Amino acid sequence: MYRKEKSIQLKSSSSALYNNLSVLPLPDKQLAYFTAVHGTTVNMVSASGDGLSFSHRQLQVKEGLPRWQHPFGGSGVLRPAAWCVLPSRVLLVLTSQKGIQMYESDGSIMVYWHALDVMEHLPAQAVFARGIAAASGRFICVGTSSGLVLVFDIPPKGTNITVSEVLEEHHDAITDITAELGWAPDGAGDLVTADDSGTLCIWRSGEEFTLLNKIPAFGCTCSSVKLWNGVVAAGYGNGQIRLYEAATGVLRAEVNAHARWIYALDLAPLTGKLLSGAEDSFVHIWKLSKNLDTGDVEVSLETA
Repeated sequence: MYRKEKSIQLKSSSSALYNNLSVLPLPDKQLAYFTAVHGTTVNMVSASGDGLSFSHRQLQVKEGLPRWQHPFGGSGVLRPAAWCVLPSRVLLVLTSQKGIQMYESDGSIMVYWHALDVMEHLPAQAVFARGIAAASGRFICVGTSSGLVLVFDIPPKGTNITVSEVLEEHHDAITDITAELGWAPDGAGDLVTADDSGTLCIWRSGEEFTLLNKIPAFGCTCSSVKLWNGVVAAGYGNGQIRLYEAATGVLRAEVNAHARWIYALDLAPLTGKLLSGAEDSFVHIWKLSKNLDTGDVEVSLETA
C-alpha cells in the first residue's frame, strides 16, 4: 500500500541535478529533515511527523578562502547535499565547484572545509565535488570531477577532520557514491563508486579501502547507484537499471526501466524496495529480492 502524504513546500525551486534530494528521518523527535540545492543555496525544511508544521532554513554556500584568492572568483555552484549518519554524529555535507563543506546536522555550524585544487586543472575543465556517502562507521567519502574519491576520517566530535586516503581507480568524474544499506554477505564490498563513463568500483572499507571489483563502462553514464544486501543497483542515462552482485561484479538483472535518463535512485533497506525517477517524468517502485536456493537476484515492478 502506498499513500500520498502532505506535500512539503521548499522556499525555492531545485536545480536539475542527479540525486538532488536528501532526507534525514528523526523518529525519536517525530521530525524529518529535507534538503535540495538550487544555485548557491541549500533549501532545508524540517517537517513534523503529521506534516502539519514546518520550519524552513536556507544556507548560502560559504567559501573557505577569501574571495580574492579564488582563481575564478565568486561563489561555487552547489552540487547535491547529503546527510551522513555515523554512530557518533550526523553531518550535513555540501559539495560545490569550490570544495567540500561539512556542517552540523541542522546546518547551524560549519565544522570543516576542504578546498579543491583548481590550479591543477586546465581553465576549460569543470572542477567540482559530487557524490557523498558515509562508510564503515567513521568515514565520509566524497567524489571529485577528476575521478578521485576523498576519504575523510571523522572524529566522534570536534573539527579535527582529516583526509585519510584518496581512491584513484576512476578516470572520469564521479557521479554517485553509496554504502551498504542492508546486510553485506561475506566477501562482498560495502561501498560502490560510479562515474560519468559508467564504470563502477566496489570497495571494502576500513582502515585501508580495498578494491574488490571494477565493473567496466559500456558507453553510458551511471547517474545513481545503491547497494543492498550485496546487490548493486545502478541507474543509467539510457533509462536502464542494472543489478550486479557486489561480491563478484556479475550482472544479475537488466531492466529497461525508463524511456529517458535516470536521475535518481532510492532504496528502502528493510524491504528491498527501489525507487527510480527519470527525465520521462515517471517514478517507479521496484521490489528487489534474492532467491536463497539459486542466489539469483529478482526484480519486479510494484507501481508506476
